[in-house]
Amino acid sequence: MIIKNAQVFQKDQQFQKADILVEQERIISVAEHIDTENYSGEIIDGTDSYVIPGLIDIHFHGCMGYDFCDGTKEAIEQIIAYQNSKGITSICPATMTLPIEDITQICMNGAEYNKQQPLPVSPLVGINMEGPFISKEKKGAQNPAYIIEAQEPFLREIQEKTNNLIKLVAIAPEIPGALEVISNLHDQVSFSLAHTTANYEQAKAAFDAGACHVTHLYNAMPPFHHRDAGVIGAAFDTASCFVELITDGIHISPSVIRASFQLFGTDRVVLISDSMMACGMEDGMYSLGGQAVKVRGNLATLEDGTIAGSATNLFDCLLHAISVGIPAEVAIKAATLNPAKAIHIDSDYGTIEEGKIANLLLLDKNYKRKKVILQGKALTE
Repeated sequence: MIIKNAQVFQKDQQFQKADILVEQERIISVAEHIDTENYSGEIIDGTDSYVIPGLIDIHFHGCMGYDFCDGTKEAIEQIIAYQNSKGITSICPATMTLPIEDITQICMNGAEYNKQQPLPVSPLVGINMEGPFISKEKKGAQNPAYIIEAQEPFLREIQEKTNNLIKLVAIAPEIPGALEVISNLHDQVSFSLAHTTANYEQAKAAFDAGACHVTHLYNAMPPFHHRDAGVIGAAFDTASCFVELITDGIHISPSVIRASFQLFGTDRVVLISDSMMACGMEDGMYSLGGQAVKVRGNLATLEDGTIAGSATNLFDCLLHAISVGIPAEVAIKAATLNPAKAIHIDSDYGTIEEGKIANLLLLDKNYKRKKVILQGKALTE
């Protein structure tokens, strides 16, 4: 495949006119001109198009009536099909706070799926374990019945059983055992501060121990207070820390989205959807982590009004970020390269460069999807 005359999102996060040569699932060349005179493969006219890397969602739960915690091959396949159709070409879906036996089986099912098409070909690039090592006081839509103390043997076992497919582990640094687990295992998995009552000192201690990520910044944590900056301030003071933003138009106001990029810069913000099974579906009653969720428009809530994930996919979250004033190049980076770096898959994903997996989106000048290319093959419309 050759894509001609497109405005290509370069590794310096600028658009530049270029051609792209793809063979099998890899990008072979990105150049000012690639000759097509004797080329027999597919040629795509990219005139008046932007080409950006495929999006990477490292925190979501489901879509189209399926949840990753369903733990079935059908659920994984249907989730991947929907995400790919929207331009999200790599996924790291999240579990919920459930019995550890259930979490183990769900993650093993993901690993079993990947045996059929091993990485880097599989769109399932990792698993985000959101719970059960969290605070009951900031549980959000997580089930408090299954919240437990941090357990190092469990994490070691599940990583071994899944061939290191667990990329992120949510953890509240104030719970028993948290700092020890972070210190002992941070070289094997990325720990993300989440669903926590931690003050600044507790959060900073976790980052100093090796944590490097924050789950859905601002949500399920103390606010950014001027006398105790909490998790948000500790993350700001930790240059190696990535922070997630749910830019669905519900979780975070436009002003806070803009302020967050100013606070953390363009290298550290990761756009996520946190979508649940209602994403792509009509309004109605759904489920998240075994709890009933009512969905009206983009708002998903538990019976008590607690926001329960989102009903918006990452591509639409990207568009919302742009619509509230985030420069397109900055927002695109936050949905491609930054998540790839956050879960350490940027050697294969996140930019349009020679040798990378050919996951690409063709967009018109209004950022509307024109074509999705997955592993070097154009998806059917």
